[in-house]
Amino acid sequence: MQGMHIYEYAVIRVVPRVEREEFINIGIILFSKKANYIKAKYVLNEEKLACFSSELDIEFLRTNLQSFDRICMGDQTGGYIASLEVHERFRWLTAVRSASIQTSRPHPGFSSDLDKTFDKLFYELVL
Repeated sequence: MQGMHIYEYAVIRVVPRVEREEFINIGIILFSKKANYIKAKYVLNEEKLACFSSELDIEFLRTNLQSFDRICMGDQTGGYIASLEVHERFRWLTAVRSASIQTSRPHPGFSSDLDKTFDKLFYELVL
């Protein structure tokens, strides 16, 4: 299986009211330790989110989701977490939370092209 990478991914979700346990998939985070790869992508469909909950603060969500970008890129404005190793950043981002931005449990897979796999998962699970 030369050229194959084991990876893990999680779906990024918005949970407007945590007590109701309802959510909308808005993004993906994928990482591979061996490839030293971590990438996150999300889309805030404001129209869809407004139909789901009129109480959501879209700018608050956008600001907090930008932390996923900074942490994945290792940008020091992402704080201490951004300076950790790739696998540690992924574990921190996918830790179980009771917040309006959550992730699914991580799921594993094999891929010979992580970018292509990332795009496929984003299309299938988010769009």
